[in-house]
Amino acid sequence: MIIGAIIQARISSTRLPEKILKELPYGSGITVLEQVIRRLLRSQKLDKIVVATTEEKNNDKIVKIAEKQNVKWFIGSIENVLLRYYLAAKENNIDIVVRITSDCPCIDAEVIDLIIHDHIEKAADYTSNALVRTYPHGLDVEVYNFNALEKAYKNTEKDYEKEHVTPYIYKNSHLFKINKVKAPQELFAPNIRVTLDTEEDYALLCTVFDYLYFQNEYFGVCELVNLFNQKPWLKLINKKVVQKRICETLEDELEEAAKVLDLQDLKRAKEYIERQLI
Repeated sequence: MIIGAIIQARISSTRLPEKILKELPYGSGITVLEQVIRRLLRSQKLDKIVVATTEEKNNDKIVKIAEKQNVKWFIGSIENVLLRYYLAAKENNIDIVVRITSDCPCIDAEVIDLIIHDHIEKAADYTSNALVRTYPHGLDVEVYNFNALEKAYKNTEKDYEKEHVTPYIYKNSHLFKINKVKAPQELFAPNIRVTLDTEEDYALLCTVFDYLYFQNEYFGVCELVNLFNQKPWLKLINKKVVQKRICETLEDELEEAAKVLDLQDLKRAKEYIERQLI
């Protein structure tokens, strides 16, 4: 049985272009993507690590980073991420897929190993610590069997399911055994955001790495939660960033738009959208 992490990585990003090529710590010459790979290499349960990038301009920068870190790489579809994952897993003979995104430079290898262990122990088809939000945003891990991925690839027809890879699996609990992992009480921190989508996120991550990285390059969730408990003002840096949400319908998108408008104090526009939803 081969357990492999597949890191989805692309150069283009609507909110922060080339975000995974930004340096962490700031001025270190180490990219966000390199930090993600280095952390995964600490895992005791992963047999393979594959960086799955896209057929777009400048993707050679991602390939070079993968080669520098001595991990495999795969080039696939830009929009159909489900297809990219399926083909990357198939090419590398991966039996259990661990899905990681390249914009999470605080990902914790111990959390990954815990979720892999729980997945195998409970004989699940899909296991995640993100279906019920208890860990910080940015420590998300999804683990699923190749046959579940293959079934999703062959049966899904919705664009959002192809873009986000796993909705077909976790939304069909009658077809798959779904396992939800929650953080222990002392690490319960769903309002901490250490993923990278915006300039505010990057400013926060630079600050976090300045505090923690030089004491321990592979600081984990314990150090992270302790830091935010000691310095709660850190959350103010990216307080107004709205976490991306998978929207199935126009109504879902309008609800998300209303939240963004509220954060920007655009009250009349927010009220107008809310009236349309009634």
